[in-house]
Amino acid sequence: MLRMFKLNAALVTMLLLTGSQTLAADDEGWVSLFDGKSLAGWKVAENPKSFSVQDGQIVVNGDRAHMFYVGPVAKHDFKDFALKVELMTTPGSNSGIYFHTKYQESDWPSVGYEVQVNQTHGDPKKSSGLYGVKDVFEAPAKDNEWYTQEIIVQGKRIITKVNGKTLVDYTEPDDVQGDRKLSRGTFAIQAHDPNSKVLIRSIKVKPMSE
Repeated sequence: MLRMFKLNAALVTMLLLTGSQTLAADDEGWVSLFDGKSLAGWKVAENPKSFSVQDGQIVVNGDRAHMFYVGPVAKHDFKDFALKVELMTTPGSNSGIYFHTKYQESDWPSVGYEVQVNQTHGDPKKSSGLYGVKDVFEAPAKDNEWYTQEIIVQGKRIITKVNGKTLVDYTEPDDVQGDRKLSRGTFAIQAHDPNSKVLIRSIKVKPMSE
């Protein structure tokens, strides 16, 4: 009983230290990066109006912008992790989820990998593909329906899943060049263009290394 009390006390302390950002940790070690009410813990570059919270969901819609996680979880510096995002695309929409990236004031993020979000946009590279590296060319989900995108990074291995189905299992070569490679960093959500609208209702991470 004493051990359980100490564990619960540690969790309460963690929640109190995060200030306005509510973190929800479950028995499997997942921690929420979205409190369902605000963009606390996130910083939008270039066009802040492209991101808002409505009815408990993040609405991604507007001119090009990227929303970077800058909150307290793992000091927004992740190496090995599992990320789980519940999202919905609307017809013709394009977006992306970056990892091992860093805050950038403008343009498309130059550091890290992007996992594509796209079912019916004109870009032939579809959801869950590792953009420009290990692409997916058949949409794994449908517009106007919620689906779960998972991204798992362990060492040099990257796995992406949609609704539990593995679509990419990629091991990065040792001789990869440039900034589009595994290192460590934060996450970013992409607003692609004014005609693209994507909804996000949950973002959870399970850090697996310091």
